[in-house]
Amino acid sequence: MDILSRIQMHREEEQRLAWEGTFAEYLEILRDRPFVAQSAHSRVYNMIKDAGISEKNGQKVYHFFSDQIFGLEESIERLVQEYFHPAAKRLDVRKRILLLMGPVSGGKSTLVTMLKRGLEQYTKTPAGAVYAIKGCPMHEDPLHLIPQHLRKEFYDDYGIRVEGSLSPLNTMRLEHEYDNRIEDVIVQRIFFSEDKRTGIGTFSPSDPKSQDIADLTGSIDFSTIAEYGSESDPRAYRFDGELNKANRGMMEFQEMLKCDEKFLWHLLSLTQEGNFKAGRFALISADELIVAHTNESEYRSFISNKKNEALHSRIIVMGVPYNLRVSQEERIYAKMISESDMAHVHIAPHALRVAAIFSVLTRLKDSKKQGMDLLKKLRLYDGEIVEGFNHVDLEELKKEFADEGMSGIDPRYVINRISSAIIRKESPSINALDVLRSLKDGLDHHASISKEDKERFINFISVARKEYDDIAKKEVQKAFVYSYEESAKTLMDNYLDNVEAYCNKNKLRDPLTGEEMSPDEKLMRSIEEQIGISENAKKAFREEILIRISAYARKGKKFDYNSHERLREAIQKKLFADLKDVVKITTSSKTPDESQLKKINEVIARLVDEHGYNTTSANELLRYVGSLLNR
Repeated sequence: MDILSRIQMHREEEQRLAWEGTFAEYLEILRDRPFVAQSAHSRVYNMIKDAGISEKNGQKVYHFFSDQIFGLEESIERLVQEYFHPAAKRLDVRKRILLLMGPVSGGKSTLVTMLKRGLEQYTKTPAGAVYAIKGCPMHEDPLHLIPQHLRKEFYDDYGIRVEGSLSPLNTMRLEHEYDNRIEDVIVQRIFFSEDKRTGIGTFSPSDPKSQDIADLTGSIDFSTIAEYGSESDPRAYRFDGELNKANRGMMEFQEMLKCDEKFLWHLLSLTQEGNFKAGRFALISADELIVAHTNESEYRSFISNKKNEALHSRIIVMGVPYNLRVSQEERIYAKMISESDMAHVHIAPHALRVAAIFSVLTRLKDSKKQGMDLLKKLRLYDGEIVEGFNHVDLEELKKEFADEGMSGIDPRYVINRISSAIIRKESPSINALDVLRSLKDGLDHHASISKEDKERFINFISVARKEYDDIAKKEVQKAFVYSYEESAKTLMDNYLDNVEAYCNKNKLRDPLTGEEMSPDEKLMRSIEEQIGISENAKKAFREEILIRISAYARKGKKFDYNSHERLREAIQKKLFADLKDVVKITTSSKTPDESQLKKINEVIARLVDEHGYNTTSANELLRYVGSLLNR
């Protein structure tokens, strides 16, 4: 379908969703669907909840955020559970400004943008429908028309609480246009739009000398004073400030703590009482979620100023640290690249991973836990099994530093360096070494990095390089093994037969000669030594394997190559050790013979077909691994 047809369909859909009727007809809608009258906070929470919630490793995952924000599941769970959910239930939390605090490029702006874009779409659904008094620049809640003395009866009848007073403009319109007949007031369905300034407002600080408070609260239209005769006539006032336009939805304060104090004073009554002062009118009611964002240093400066105590008590601070999981950091880079003009460039497997390892290492803090180093911590955080540590240790590590993830290298720096690597190489393909080299070169020009941090970061690049060396060797060795999984299965079955005979003190029968023979101790030890099983520990390890086989059998399951993590690792390493010389000779030969050339071509084909390389990056990988094995 072409773009014009899609535009027409979109236009027809908006026309279908449009609704207009009297206040009396609106009350009939509320009879059937009372949730339509929900508060701004409730609408945001239900939008997040309706997108779906699942649980992973005892942690709630909110699908609303999962396609755009990676590695911040804990922060998002806290945000929803401690702010959005209680605020939706009309608890006192809704009377607070939500302040997202974190380092640059940590996801604060992305999170707010997702809420804004989400609300725009949600108000087009039946569950997120919003209705307002027609012709009101603040798209006021129609229920404000109900007089104060009738609101308790209305609650008893409809089960809906009404908060807030009718605005000065609509009070005048009710009298002049509708002769105080509330039931005749025209109500229409509205759709939130930041571009059209409906239900979503954004305020960004600028020069305090030139910025006017009218940007927030609206201003007098002096051209109408002669017509209406007074500055206190609401028809002579433009209700077009960001607080006016954000009514019923959400208001974003960008870099709130950079604002001049006079701009923040209005938030005191808006958060606590749900109203603000504008022009020469009584307080104007507004129902909106106020979300702001800032960095840690500005926040510390803000709370140290005693003059800010009143506002500070009306703020709920939610930390948005950098992601600390390597696999999620990779997803951040992949997303940023896919949204750029670099999407056509081939990025070799593990290039983004080594960049992620470097980034996460710069954000971690050294633990005081015995035997724990940054690399082990990095692996535990990413859900890997680290010998000698368990889930309890992981939880203790997460609680050790409250500010972990608030400093370090930001994702934008990494993407900038990847861009530089692509331009410098002048090739439609870059690999892990290109990325690491570019990251290192960029540290010389990173203005905000101290000399001590630079030395530390260069060390982390070396750590990431060593990690890549291991990955690269395994990748090539795996590709060299013909029918790798089949070879591994055969070796494992052979090992298990010998272990079973050893533990049960039985003999094995030679499949060719039929003669009985003792378990092959040399074979078993050659595998067990790959993962550091000592002579004294071999019996316990073999018995553990046998117990695991029995447990699987009782459950009607088959024990296979992936059933025991450490045994699988030992089998892999054994296969690789046996192949090392073959790999070394084949990859390092400058003039390979016909058989070696055939083998190299087979390996390159396998790297391309099964491991995600292209021919350029596969050849580069083989040359690099050859140099590693010859050292």
